[in-house]
Amino acid sequence: MSNESFSIVKLEKHDTKDIVDKHINGSLTVVWRDWDSAFKLEPKMVYVSSVNPGEVKGPHIHKKRTSFFTCIHGKVIFIIKEKNGKYVEVESSQDEPTMICVPNNVASAHINVSDDISRVLVLADVAWRPNDNEMENAVFDDYDWSKWKS
Repeated sequence: MSNESFSIVKLEKHDTKDIVDKHINGSLTVVWRDWDSAFKLEPKMVYVSSVNPGEVKGPHIHKKRTSFFTCIHGKVIFIIKEKNGKYVEVESSQDEPTMICVPNNVASAHINVSDDISRVLVLADVAWRPNDNEMENAVFDDYDWSKWKS
């Protein structure tokens, strides 16, 4: 799914098998390959961000950086504020891996809706540097955060 302010890509998830008896021993999720068409920009930084249960990261805007987010442990909801002020909610989890591309100058946040720490893999087209002032806080004062509280 794609629109002018963000895109969503369902990721490929494949079972992996034991080399001796071929039982399923886990899985492999493809996040990025240099030949995939999901990426218009080449990542320059890769990091993992952890989010405590019930906590929100953001909302904020990256002025220069486009980020690609995938929850690799737990479950998070990404909230993206479109230019028209409408909010879009996208789930990404370890069971249903989804990559969300948030371009620069688009406000977003994410909330951990699981009972444990969630981890989000992030690929970015601009590498972060301390004190680069590339990010600014945003306000989602008309968003209903209470629906995620149990």
